[in-house]
Amino acid sequence: MLDDTHDPARRSFVASANGHADFPIQNLPLGVFAPPGGARRAGVAIGDRILDLPAVAPLLGGGAAEAVAATRDCRLNGFFALGAAARQALRAELSALLAEDSPAAAELGPVLHRAADCTLHLPSRIGDYTDFYAGIQHATNVGALFRPDQPLMPNYKHVPIGYHGRASSIVPSGTALRRPNGQRKPAAEATPSFGPSRNLDFELELGIWIGPGNALGTPIPIAEAADHIAGYCLLNDWSARDIQGWEYQPLGPFLAKNFCSTISPWVITPEALAPFRVAQPARPEGDPRPMDYLWDDHDQAEGALALELEVWLTLPGEAPHRLSTSDARGLYWTPAQLVAHHACGGCNLQPGDLFGTGTISTEAGYGSLLEITAGGRKPVTLPSGATRRFLEDGDTITLRARAHRAGFATIGFGDCTGTILAAP
Repeated sequence: MLDDTHDPARRSFVASANGHADFPIQNLPLGVFAPPGGARRAGVAIGDRILDLPAVAPLLGGGAAEAVAATRDCRLNGFFALGAAARQALRAELSALLAEDSPAAAELGPVLHRAADCTLHLPSRIGDYTDFYAGIQHATNVGALFRPDQPLMPNYKHVPIGYHGRASSIVPSGTALRRPNGQRKPAAEATPSFGPSRNLDFELELGIWIGPGNALGTPIPIAEAADHIAGYCLLNDWSARDIQGWEYQPLGPFLAKNFCSTISPWVITPEALAPFRVAQPARPEGDPRPMDYLWDDHDQAEGALALELEVWLTLPGEAPHRLSTSDARGLYWTPAQLVAHHACGGCNLQPGDLFGTGTISTEAGYGSLLEITAGGRKPVTLPSGATRRFLEDGDTITLRARAHRAGFATIGFGDCTGTILAAP
């Protein structure tokens, strides 16, 4: 639904918001932050500032006031649970309060904190985390490395593939991570050994925040699945490829994934992304039509997101280098299909649960070093002359996402950054 909050001509009295690459007034993402010397609280990113939500509560009414009240525990779980009506009410009032002609501009000045001075936290308590495998180009590329005769397993085009991950090790952007230890057994070695991962990799994904949940035993119909999505973020599902290669049969990833996943801290709402919804790419001729519980005409018509994605690698003492670009339209399943499938057996989703889409690659750009370097056999050479098969200690990976469409203001997700430290 498009309304005045999407007007590209709308400007803010917060000067840095006007033309901001990520956080113009047309975005208004939510998160949890702490100002210098202060306690955590909910906030909204606007330009290079963060608006303190509890501080503006007296200026809000109706559903917007209810939305802010739901963040009183300094987490967004309660806000997520309220659903679309509360998000829309809060967005409308914040857009008016932050507009260039706002009568509250002087009053809001003291509660607009410099983002650079604040600490950003996870936006919610993450009860459960599920990682899907919905990037078909990535699945094909990786499958071809290990199964050239059958890159995709027979079930891939019929059922959204996923696994339950570890929620406790999800961290906000800017948090350093330690290279994991684990068992490794390359084909050239006769027996497994234990030690630091030699093949540490990133994975470019979108995160999907769950809003209102469902009762245990009650599936979510595909036509209603989008109503259960509270927002989106970027997600780097760091992967220890050598540990994974030894441990994943027969049950899949374990230690290779559970040591850390990094997310961008701002929740980009479905309302902010409304102008950038597009048709789900048509399936190639011969691919099976999704089963009825996964098919909705409206979702197929505008259930995908047009987002340009980037991966940047920074080596110690060097300038950032863009490793890859990708596009969110590389996902084989829509976010709503992932929600409907997850709940089809009666699993009870809860506000603040997080999904990962799986690595997003396209023919034009890859979402992992495993693909970029062909499994490590073709190292990438950086402008400095340094090479990488996989990530080394001290390397920093930054993910970015931006939405562009003619006639609308560009919005972004903010950085999703992590630096690798030596194994413990």
